This record gives sequence, structure tokens and C-alpha cells, in this order.
Amino acid sequence: MHSRSPDRIAWMVAGLAAVAGAVVLHFIAHLLAWQLLAVAATVFAVAFLASRLLVKRFVQERVELIHRTVHEARSGRGTTGAAPPPDLARVGEEVGAWAEEKRREVAELKERERFRREFIGNLAHELRTPIFSIQGYILTLLEGGLEDPKVNRSFLQRANAGTERMIRIVEDLDVIARLESGVLGTESGRMDLHAAVGEAMEELRKQAGARRMELRNGVAEETWVHADRDRVAQVFSNLLGNAIHYGREGGHCTVQAFDLGEQVLVEVADDGPGIAAEHLPRLFERFYRVGKSRARNEGGSGLGLAIVKHIVESHGGTITVRSTEGEGTTFAFTLPKAR
Repeated sequence: MHSRSPDRIAWMVAGLAAVAGAVVLHFIAHLLAWQLLAVAATVFAVAFLASRLLVKRFVQERVELIHRTVHEARSGRGTTGAAPPPDLARVGEEVGAWAEEKRREVAELKERERFRREFIGNLAHELRTPIFSIQGYILTLLEGGLEDPKVNRSFLQRANAGTERMIRIVEDLDVIARLESGVLGTESGRMDLHAAVGEAMEELRKQAGARRMELRNGVAEETWVHADRDRVAQVFSNLLGNAIHYGREGGHCTVQAFDLGEQVLVEVADDGPGIAAEHLPRLFERFYRVGKSRARNEGGSGLGLAIVKHIVESHGGTITVRSTEGEGTTFAFTLPKAR
């Protein structure tokens, strides 16, 4: 019988009442020992029955109601019928666990709200820059620049560049939204990872050449994975593009793959300036930028790594990043190995 069960509480109250009654009568009425025992027994019986009735009637019924309410709230179900009456200790434990669960939910909701506000602010900032530049070019043309052949074509090209940047942002947001909702599924099949890396590097060869960066395909031939070819190509395009834009001019970027049994670990490593440790946990957030070296004026949408993360996770894999300032950055992700 638990120390906080209704019967134990009644026993404690009855015992205290019997002792108190016997002591009082001993000093007032000077009763004999057997008389004191009889009175104490009577007081104990009456106090036990009364306190047990009171606890059951006014406490236990309410405790059971609280217990059922908490249990149903935690399980997400309605009333399922009568349940064994809980003792007060178990109710206390469940209420404490329920309260802790609610505290975690509130903390999570606050974090989501913070992320939502930050996301909206970042999105507004990202769109504001090209919109204002487009507006400035158009106003200049309307105020007479349209008739100046030295100005009109150049300003129209700049306005078009701003429009293309907004289109990239909107398209990337659409890709993320569809990946998150499951609308944009993956059409996985057996594919050669070495060939996929080679194709991605070939498409970026001109950009790499402009910065004298060497792209190295260290993936062994006939490394087979089970993945969506187009989505994996997008992952390599984003990671290699980042290495080219933010890496060391004249440096190199190497892609390697390692057999992990059921999965293949892919690493994309550069020898660039690296990223400070405080930025790494947030690197895959939408629109997150790392200092001036990754400024908005470089034209990216700020969503590339967020898309990479969603694509890798849609294949059942994980992605991580490790970096040392002055030494370089390595992105590592897993893909299921083809059987």
C-alpha cells in the first residue's frame, strides 16, 4: 500500500486522531489504561472510516478524473471506459510527465515561431534587393534613359538579371516546399556515382576554370547507388558550385566515396578558407549566410544547401559538414547502395 494511497492516508489520520484523543482524555478524565485503549480504538475506527470516506469522495474521484484527462490528452484518444483507480503517487508522476511534455511543446512552438519570423524577414530581404534594383533601372529608363542607346540596353540587361535572380529564389522555394510536402518525390534507380560526379564537374568546368580551381573525381568507377539521378545531380551541382564560388582561387575540390555496407558515404572537400565553428549548426537553414564571404551580391538564392539537405534526406540519408578555418570545408552525405 503506497504512502499516498487513500487507505494509507486514512490509516495515518485515524492513528493521529486516536493518539491525540487518548492523550487528551488521559489528562482530563484520568481514565484507566483499558478505558483509554477502548476510547482510542473507537476514535481510530471512526476517524479511519470518516477520513477514508472523505478522501474517496472528495479527493480520489477528482484525482481519477484528472488522471483520465491527462492520460487521454497524452494519448490523443477520447474516453475509453473505466480504468483501474490510480494512486496519488502515480497521478503525480503522470501529471509531472504531462507538464514536462507540454513545456517541451511550448518551447518547440516558440522555436518554430522564431524560425518563421526569421524566415519571413530573410525572404523579404532577399527579394527586396533585386526588386529595388529593377525598379531603379526602369525608372531611369522612363526618365529619359530609354532614348540613350548607351544606357537603355545595359539597364534592361541589369533589370533582367534581377528578374532572373527572383525567379531562382521562387523556384528554389517551390522545390523545397514540394520536397517537404512529399509532392516532389524521387524516382530512384541504379546509377553510377562516378559518372554522375563526372557529369556535374563537366558542367561546372568553365566556372572552375575562371577561378583556376581543379575539380577532382575521386569516386571509383562503377560505384553503384540507388538514387534519383536528377536529384543527385542537383546535390553535386550545389556543393561543387559552393566550392568554386567560396573556395580558394587556384585551389581544388575533391569528391570521394566510401563503402559503408548498406550505404555509400560521399565527401565533397575543398581547400578554401573554411567556415567558423559557430556557423556550422545553421549552415543548412534557408537564406543563412556566412559573413561577407558569402554575401548576397554573389547572386545565389541562399537556398542551395537547404535543398541539398532535403534531397539527401528524401533518399533516407544524412548530411553533415565539418570545416576548419584556413584549411577547407568537407560536406559528407550518405546514399543507399544499389544491390
